[in-house]
Amino acid sequence: DGGAGMLAALGARFLDASGEPVAPGGAALADLATADLTGLDPRFAEVDLILASDVDNPLTGPKGAPAVYGPQKGATPDDVRTLDAALAHYATVLEKAIGPKAAEAALAPGAGGAGGIGYGALILGASFRPGIELMLEVLGFAPALERATLVITGEGSLDEQTLHGKAPAGVAAAARAAGKEVVAVCGRLALPAEALGRAGIRRAYPLAALEPDPAKSMANAGPLLEEAAADIARDFLQ
Repeated sequence: DGGAGMLAALGARFLDASGEPVAPGGAALADLATADLTGLDPRFAEVDLILASDVDNPLTGPKGAPAVYGPQKGATPDDVRTLDAALAHYATVLEKAIGPKAAEAALAPGAGGAGGIGYGALILGASFRPGIELMLEVLGFAPALERATLVITGEGSLDEQTLHGKAPAGVAAAARAAGKEVVAVCGRLALPAEALGRAGIRRAYPLAALEPDPAKSMANAGPLLEEAAADIARDFLQ
């Protein structure tokens, strides 16, 4: 819903043409007529908000939240079009209420994260930071990297989205900068070797290659991970 529910919980008002609150959910934003953010807690002006996101998608468009993540959550092509149009309208109404900042935020990296809640955070004045960058800093990854012989990262599905701010890409970038080799373990692999190489990942070990049935793979993840780890040790650590 583009963060509309979050903003409403914090004091914003989103009204239809009759002056009634619009219903919850992204599609209902098509009925939005006016947005009133004057009820937001003024203390937000004194808080440094950080939007830590593992995706860099904008709010709408071909790479926006509905188009990229809607189908993963069961949205049909018609649903995607409806949601995208509703969120675009939402951003337009917010622009009328608070100025160009709203339009700029809709195009900003991370605005499309988590159903567009990233957009709501940006409206509150948050600054965007890649989530993996923040997490690696908090976890003390750099010192650990100095001691590492090989870096192993992973994700359920290594695909095109991995290259846009997801954890494996961030881990690989940091490791590559430190001159360390990186391999990845994943449930399924949907990237060619060339794309993996550009991301700094030397090789991927998909569990689907060991067990093609997804249900069986998830049920036997432990033994399959052990088998993948043995393959990695044989290939890189002998």
